[in-house]
Amino acid sequence: MTSDGILIAALVYVLVSLGFLLYQQKQTKKLAAKVEALTLLIKESDRQRETVKRELQELRSGTIGVGKRMLELEKRTSKHDAKFDEASQQDPQAKLYSRAMKMVDLGAGVEELIQECEIPKAEAELLIRLHGKG
Repeated sequence: MTSDGILIAALVYVLVSLGFLLYQQKQTKKLAAKVEALTLLIKESDRQRETVKRELQELRSGTIGVGKRMLELEKRTSKHDAKFDEASQQDPQAKLYSRAMKMVDLGAGVEELIQECEIPKAEAELLIRLHGKG
């Protein structure tokens, strides 16, 4: 092979290498842009995850607070119910009205309430209106 042939072959080799190098640089830039986009997506995802985590913690705290309040209200209600029952048991009139309300729940009429509980007709009618089933 002559020196001109070697020179042409070297020139072709350099041009092909230069083209390949330019192609590789273009691909590298594309990959770098994709990596940057994915990095931004990961950061945004992490930020959203932290926000959801914080909101969930707040929700848990609120739920625990509501649960504690409910327990406190149940205790207070139980105490009030016990006091009411105690007061009802001590007052003979209250016993009659408790019995009358139970009878109304069972479907008793005005006359039956008057006879069994010895209450006035107007009160028997009122109890039926207030505690009757419809």
